[in-house]
Amino acid sequence: MIPADVDGLRAALDGTGYLTDDSLATALFLAVRMGQPILLEGEPGVGKTQAAKALAQVLDTPLLRLQCYEGLTASEALYEWNYPRQLLAIRLAESHGDQLRDADLFTRDHLLARPLLAAVEHPGPQPAVLLIDEIDRADDEFEAFLFEMLAESAVTVPELGTLRATVPPVAVLTSNRTRDLHDALKRRCLYHWIGYPDPDRVEEIVRRRVPDAAGWLAAQVAGAVQRLRGLDLQKQPGVAEAISWTTALHVLGVTSLDEKAADRTLGAVLKYDEDATLARETGLARLITHA
Repeated sequence: MIPADVDGLRAALDGTGYLTDDSLATALFLAVRMGQPILLEGEPGVGKTQAAKALAQVLDTPLLRLQCYEGLTASEALYEWNYPRQLLAIRLAESHGDQLRDADLFTRDHLLARPLLAAVEHPGPQPAVLLIDEIDRADDEFEAFLFEMLAESAVTVPELGTLRATVPPVAVLTSNRTRDLHDALKRRCLYHWIGYPDPDRVEEIVRRRVPDAAGWLAAQVAGAVQRLRGLDLQKQPGVAEAISWTTALHVLGVTSLDEKAADRTLGAVLKYDEDATLARETGLARLITHA
């Protein structure tokens, strides 16, 4: 059920384990109520994808995820024909001495829905959450293809015509801002930038995601991640890395973050050798200890 107001949505998201602030909760609430797509931008690991997952949980509706990549085509995102089933229909017809026309083979029964078509055809009663993840990785042509879907909650299958949603999906697009998106795409969307949360919020998120970890570990990791972001790193660690680091420490039985434990598990939080070298040269003891 859709919460009645922003506070209700924020509390419901909190109930799924996703902590948010008022501005993001407001943006998501408007996306649901206005039926308008929302574009979430931010650095990798700040919780953009998780926001869509949590929203689907709150609405008790399917999450249909389309992971974008360079070279993604409209047909891969929309549908494909079930060729084995079409071939079976041809053989059955031949065994009965019948002939099939193209119109008999290219029907909805022979269509395999991919995320975009599945979102349009979702029957409700709540709208599906359509997650178009990392749209900045897709090509310009795919962006242009999305315009019809985002503006009209409709898709076109040449053999079947235009299919329109009876319950339009809540479309959540995410971008790591590796390239600029078209203004035409942005005009169709609400917009929200998700920044790095402060250490207190990171600590609370980590406690929820790794509840079995030692009590002080979440606070220590949150502080260390904050100080690591102060270095000139190729990839700044986000919330996802803080969770991964805490999990790694917990698996190793570490109850308090020290220099030795940090050095052993640095690959859970820093993803480039140059970044790890810089952290070690700066001094892990200084990075993991409050000033």
